[in-house]
Amino acid sequence: MSELPFLAACRGEPVERTPIWIMRQAGRYLPEYRAVRAAVDFLTLCKTPELAARVTLQPVERFGLDAAILFSDILIPAEALGLRFDFNPGPVLEQPLRDAWAIGRLEPREVREAVPYVFETVRILRRELPPRTALIGFAAAPLTLAAYLVEGRGSKGFEHVKRLLYDEPAAAHDLLRKIATLTEAYLRAQVEAGAQAIQLFDTWAGLFDPATYAEFGLRWSRAVLDELGDLGVPRIYFALDASHLLETMRASGADVIGVDWRLPPDIVSERLGGGFPLQGNLDPAVLLAAPSVVEQRAREVLDRARGLPGHVFNLGHGVLPGTPPENVETLVRTVREARQVR
Repeated sequence: MSELPFLAACRGEPVERTPIWIMRQAGRYLPEYRAVRAAVDFLTLCKTPELAARVTLQPVERFGLDAAILFSDILIPAEALGLRFDFNPGPVLEQPLRDAWAIGRLEPREVREAVPYVFETVRILRRELPPRTALIGFAAAPLTLAAYLVEGRGSKGFEHVKRLLYDEPAAAHDLLRKIATLTEAYLRAQVEAGAQAIQLFDTWAGLFDPATYAEFGLRWSRAVLDELGDLGVPRIYFALDASHLLETMRASGADVIGVDWRLPPDIVSERLGGGFPLQGNLDPAVLLAAPSVVEQRAREVLDRARGLPGHVFNLGHGVLPGTPPENVETLVRTVREARQVR
């Protein structure tokens, strides 16, 4: 049996209990995080390894989770493309990439030189994490990062990136190729610094129909994940609001598929062909309810995931800012007390 329950579940190995971590587990719902943020802005926090490591460790120390995920932001590697951005409060890019001319001018830098603080944070974490807690590195999937870089900020419809894909597909693929190359190098450097698993966040995959997703999303995510196969670490792919893309995702190149809360795990597994360990998938809003509801809904997820090739318990998206920390404690306790039957 593998030493780390999280890694064992990702590989489909037997585990005594279902491991658990939660997306956005370091964040505003924690008073200790808010205390750190009161003294620094978000980008300074991301770029200061000692502080980024401290907030990464906070939920692990409070809840005893089975994995920590590097505290950073999916836009950080865009600095290696020479792009400038800020948070107000969400990400805002100074000069969005709206056409072939802007995309053609991009001159990627070596990622280890562009954002060395990320890899120093990883090294600190590997020294300070408890021995049975795995460290996850992450990046945005190419299509999701492209969506931010083209729009310049968050958007409801992402009209600019959709226009680029439909009207200038060659320019879109040029951008996605550059992002995929950067993302592969970025994740490889995280693993070399000590990350024991990697996750691609495809937050905006669900905006697209299966054919468009296959051409512009899946193609480039697969390129990244295939290139990282030699590292021997679990590769997790998470797409939000993407139930209509599950059959297409079979070809993602991932070892583990992360899923949101819109379908139960057994149905997701069936549609994926039954061959993937899954990560997920409690609705984050459940953690706003009474503790008894949290327990009930967590057990339902566990019951529906029983018998899968592997299961890592998680939320179906990030923990919400208004979540009571006590409810996270209830969730972790419920999952830990449920014995694995396989």
